[in-house]
Amino acid sequence: MRAAIILSTALLGASSGMAMASDADGCAALRDTVFAGGYVTSARVMPAGETTPEYCEVRATALPAISIEVRLPLEGWNGKYYQAGCGGFCGILGRADAGSGWINAMRPGLERGYATATSDSGHHALSVVDAGWADNNPHAERDWGYRSISETHRVAQIMLDAFYGSGSEQEIFQGCSTGGRMAHMAAQRFPEMFDGIISGAPAMNYTDLVLTKMAYLMQANTDAEGNQILKPGKEALIGDAVMAQCDAVDGAEDGVIADPRACSVDLNALQCSGEDDGTCLTAPELDVLAKWRQGPVNASGEQLYPGGIPEGSEPFWWLWLTGNGTGGGKLVNAFTTNFGSYMAFDQDPGHGWSPAQFDIETDPGRMTRSAGFYNADNPDLTAFREAGGKMIVWHGWADAIVTPYKTVDWYEKAAAAAGGEDILKENVALFMVPGLDHCGILPGPGGISQAALDPMMPLEAWLQEGTAPTSIRVTE
Repeated sequence: MRAAIILSTALLGASSGMAMASDADGCAALRDTVFAGGYVTSARVMPAGETTPEYCEVRATALPAISIEVRLPLEGWNGKYYQAGCGGFCGILGRADAGSGWINAMRPGLERGYATATSDSGHHALSVVDAGWADNNPHAERDWGYRSISETHRVAQIMLDAFYGSGSEQEIFQGCSTGGRMAHMAAQRFPEMFDGIISGAPAMNYTDLVLTKMAYLMQANTDAEGNQILKPGKEALIGDAVMAQCDAVDGAEDGVIADPRACSVDLNALQCSGEDDGTCLTAPELDVLAKWRQGPVNASGEQLYPGGIPEGSEPFWWLWLTGNGTGGGKLVNAFTTNFGSYMAFDQDPGHGWSPAQFDIETDPGRMTRSAGFYNADNPDLTAFREAGGKMIVWHGWADAIVTPYKTVDWYEKAAAAAGGEDILKENVALFMVPGLDHCGILPGPGGISQAALDPMMPLEAWLQEGTAPTSIRVTE
């Protein structure tokens, strides 16, 4: 795909570079690497872990403020490159690699012998819901939106060439949530940059998702006095009723809803006939649920974002929607408040803005600049497909924050743009996973989480052998 990388050069680097890679002095020398538009801040050898090799860790900055980490195996480099996205509003370099999961982490590539890299997307933050960095800062918003993807790739290739004597012969990108948005952005803005892309639970249309949809959800669950209507504690009641009505729709009673679109749920039997004793639902609570299932609509009945909160996601509501009663969870509120205050609007309202102020009739039209920076839901993948790229997209049917209906909607439109699903499937594979939380963060029915998935192995087979993937489950 990349004319600039000649196979013979890559093979030469994969052989002669091995000797260079085993030299700790060569790692330290990377501190003196000079390149345009940035600089190296540190280079050091990191010890091998249980599943990862000894590697050279390079920290660099791409101007104005994109912090990048590159990991270069000292031995056994496979001649390839693996780039990871980041979650939420990012801002914490290498955050995903501090945990045990593979989502947005460099580790899956490093374990397989890839040189790997990631970035903080162009700013430093105290948490992934911190958006103060974007306050009237369009350059930082641009870098978060798309430029950090290409700059991370550029700087990483410079380090590979300096360390191994060549760039990489194949490139893969992996990300979930915001990282999934970045994956789609890479396919659209930089169609020849990556041979393979893994996109999980992609927040493709960020403006309509994180503000239009999420502000709608919050407003639906707020009474006239500003109090939360559906509080923590009734998720199990609702989830049990949903499962009783939907579990067997697919022909198997297995505690998992195969496709929430196939089930129409009626919760009226749970309505309180007297005092609310915690085992029934009040009329206002039922109204909240109806609006949540529907998703955002304006006064004319126009659906502003595909679908609502899917049936089967109730076990995860505490983290995203309702909270746990002790101050934990309810992350939708944090994302929406900070996004609306500092990132979404053409003119940032700043501190003190509240999602209660969002006007669903007029405010969606006030996000044109950020939509151009952030959104990556264009279904036309012609350039990526013509470049020979392969893309695996996956999403949990029980995702309560990034609606899976949007991913299905995008895929259907992408198929139409390609001239049919059979044509699209030559380059793009979609896997919808029943019972899976957002990015598989919390364990679902049967313990399913991100640990049950491995899209990397089938992507490698697709790229190397031409074998289209049929599953991303570890056990299949």
